[in-house]
Amino acid sequence: MSVGVSVVCAVLVVGALVLPNTVVGIGPMKFVRIPGEAVIGAAVALVLPRKPRMALAGLAGAALAALTVLNLLDMGFHQYLGRSFNLVLDWSLLTDAEAYLEDSLGRTAALAATAGVVVLVLLLFALLTLATIRLANLVARHGGRATRGALFVGVAWITCTAFGLQIAGVPIASDRTATAVEVQARRVADTLRDEAEFRKVAKADAFGNTPPDQLLTDLRGKDVIFTFIESYGRSAIEDPVIAPGVDQALTANTAALAEAGFHAKSGWLTSATYGGNSWLGHSSTLSGLWINNQQRYRTVMASDHLSLTKAFQKSGAWDTVGVMPGVQKGWPEQRYFGLDKVYNAFQLGYQGPKFSWSTMPDQYALEAFQQREHGKHRDKPLMSEIILTSSHQPWAPVPRLVDWDRIGDGSLFRDIEAAGSRPADVIADTTRSREEYGKSIQYSVTALTQWLERYGTDDTVLVFLGDHQPIARVSGNHASRDVPISLVAKDPKVLDKIASWDWTDGLRPAQDAPVWKMSAFRDRFLTAYGSTPHPKKS
Repeated sequence: MSVGVSVVCAVLVVGALVLPNTVVGIGPMKFVRIPGEAVIGAAVALVLPRKPRMALAGLAGAALAALTVLNLLDMGFHQYLGRSFNLVLDWSLLTDAEAYLEDSLGRTAALAATAGVVVLVLLLFALLTLATIRLANLVARHGGRATRGALFVGVAWITCTAFGLQIAGVPIASDRTATAVEVQARRVADTLRDEAEFRKVAKADAFGNTPPDQLLTDLRGKDVIFTFIESYGRSAIEDPVIAPGVDQALTANTAALAEAGFHAKSGWLTSATYGGNSWLGHSSTLSGLWINNQQRYRTVMASDHLSLTKAFQKSGAWDTVGVMPGVQKGWPEQRYFGLDKVYNAFQLGYQGPKFSWSTMPDQYALEAFQQREHGKHRDKPLMSEIILTSSHQPWAPVPRLVDWDRIGDGSLFRDIEAAGSRPADVIADTTRSREEYGKSIQYSVTALTQWLERYGTDDTVLVFLGDHQPIARVSGNHASRDVPISLVAKDPKVLDKIASWDWTDGLRPAQDAPVWKMSAFRDRFLTAYGSTPHPKKS
């Protein structure tokens, strides 16, 4: 029994020492490596008296547990956000993850999952701490054999390192834990340094001092709408499983818009985020700054750096409004984005069911926008920012398009929601996730283009784009960060202004269409439509 417990302790500690930080990095060979940290730990345990040995072993076990938690967080973040967990910035996102689970699977399931995670973390700390202490005492108790064993394993580790020996492409010698500690330390230092440097970058603005009468002069009189479609990424158009249905929808919608007198040009933007954190994509596009973490976002939101939407407000030539069905609490960002009025999830009159995370179908949000703002007579044209959420994960249930005249207060969507797929049936199934994701993009794009056909005028200008790619389970572990962007208008002069961009005709950007970073869009758009740069320096 005692031997068995010791073996289990050794397996736990060695497994934690060599644990990768990505799901794709996990494989049997990753767990049969020689961890150099274990050799050093054994050597230290051999020379320390009992009390210091016990204290140091306990501290080492707790530290190893903490590092294991960070490795597991890295795995989750790589799968859902395409990046590592940031020890400084990302703790607040765990609350968002819990809210997402509650919206997708229900409060009971979310509470159970949260409780399960807490118990597992506490258990991990307890087991690794106790295992490390037991192994340290075992080494001290059998000093002679432990010394010979440590020397033998140490020589093997040095030999494997020196000759680069591998099995199935995996190095036999491992310093995974030491490297992980170094990476985490460097990441913290880089984050703190980036925060200070970015404040200076955000203070500089090529259009920061442009007078109101020199902003967007070539769009005066136009109703301009900026629409972000949740998770509308390059994979929707190019993935062999997802693309056929989406391409068919884009082709049909391009033809329907042309019949209604509208024409489009499309290109690609590289998003500042992936899989989630949509607000980073929105703000990068509209601010002209690369906002790829929460600290940068907070810095910009507290600044007077000119957003593209605020340029319309600053000009004095437009009323400005936001339609944000995904916002369910206070949204102080309204000031930064220069929106005179914002409709959140509770201010659009919706009486139907939620569709998992999405508070209402996109078709309803667009019709509510029409009835409350776009369809009203006004003294100024309207600039709008609209966030469409029906294509948000877990892509179940996906709404269906209904007769626009029957939308009403949204109650008719109850039967559609009840007949749709359940989130729990889709979340863990990669094939179904990809299929339902494709359907959700088809729905969102078609709802938007139908709205434009129905309510657009000679003076309507629509810019719509994705905020980021879907998660790795759908887009793959090596997907690009690119998203499609389209500009649609009836007035040929509007599209003539961007002829030099070399975008593709229609709603589907060609594979070799230009690719810009999201942060490049604001200045290109302002310049194309008559804005005169008057820089504000840092």
